Amino acid sequence: MGNAEESRAKSSGALVQSVDRAVTVLEFLARNGEAGITEIAGELGVHKSTASRLVSVLETRGMVEQLGDRGKYAIGFGVVRLAGAATERMDLPRLGRPFCDSLASELGETVNIAVRDNDVAINISQARGTAAVTAHNWVGQRTPLHATSSGKVLLAHAPQEDQDELLTEELERYTVRTVTEPDELRKDFDAIVRDGYATSYEELELGLNAAAVAVYNHDGGVIAALSASGPSYRFSRKRVQEVVGAMTVASEELSAQLGYLPQS
Repeated sequence: MGNAEESRAKSSGALVQSVDRAVTVLEFLARNGEAGITEIAGELGVHKSTASRLVSVLETRGMVEQLGDRGKYAIGFGVVRLAGAATERMDLPRLGRPFCDSLASELGETVNIAVRDNDVAINISQARGTAAVTAHNWVGQRTPLHATSSGKVLLAHAPQEDQDELLTEELERYTVRTVTEPDELRKDFDAIVRDGYATSYEELELGLNAAAVAVYNHDGGVIAALSASGPSYRFSRKRVQEVVGAMTVASEELSAQLGYLPQS
């Protein structure tokens, strides 16, 4: 192994060790509530200066915080923030299921909740209404962002750089109605944010129409999309306009359970 390779290996090993120590500190504070540098150094088996530097970095990122002037440290709100994001994702299927059931019963159509996973949408909850003509289970299915109503909602509210990254790729055309032109999709995104809902008219499958609205988390970000879908002969453009109101009410109630407080 050459000097450059040895240097990279040592650097990589040091980084892994630092990450491991940082996690150990967080776990130690989680168990004990609070601790000083001497105690943390003892837990890590390192000199106090090493522990102090590590804790200082964690404090800068909000992962730990000092308790007044006592020299003790405790878990910071940065960890709470990360835990809250994970909890929301885990709670969504449980919290969303009653809303899917209620909305599916009211509309008679299939209702789904989907979240974004990089460049796809993943359905995490589903309920079928009495008029649903298909038994297709969408839960766990990965669907394209640009060709589904849920995906469009999630992408329309995504950061600009995420939109740009997707739109620089060659987008797959699933049917003759699939929109693949970047400029046209950007116009769709603007309309979705303005109007509060997205539609997909036979863009993923011929004969299948859908509409979706956003679900917000406690930070005001869009964490999921609530959609209703049905056969194009019944779930028509006119029908979509009629049901968007009920879908919006359901999404607002679900958002409230996730801690979202709309700005007045």
